[in-house]
Amino acid sequence: MRRTAAAPAARSHLRLTRRGRLVLVAAAAAPLVAAAVWFGVSSGSAAAGGVSAGAPASIEHVTVRPGESLWQIAETVAPHDDPREVIDAIVDMNGLQSSVVTPGESLAIPPQYAK
Repeated sequence: MRRTAAAPAARSHLRLTRRGRLVLVAAAAAPLVAAAVWFGVSSGSAAAGGVSAGAPASIEHVTVRPGESLWQIAETVAPHDDPREVIDAIVDMNGLQSSVVTPGESLAIPPQYAK
């Protein structure tokens, strides 16, 4: 019986250049950097607003009285602020389509204007 030699292992001629290594490292590090930025921004926004992430904010509600407009509510809730800004904040917070309100409607007041 004759023994045959094993075939030599094939060597690849593929080499990773310096630029290729940099691209590979950047692609591997990008998700980590993105996660760190996302966590930093989301925890920083809670701290900037003065609300901790674990404690829900207490939201004040106002019930619209007959004949009352959103402008009047804005002036009552935040007498020293521009009523237009207060109205915009109330409309945004409550998801209203316009500034028209109906009597008996309950509106959440943004925390920065709550008493």
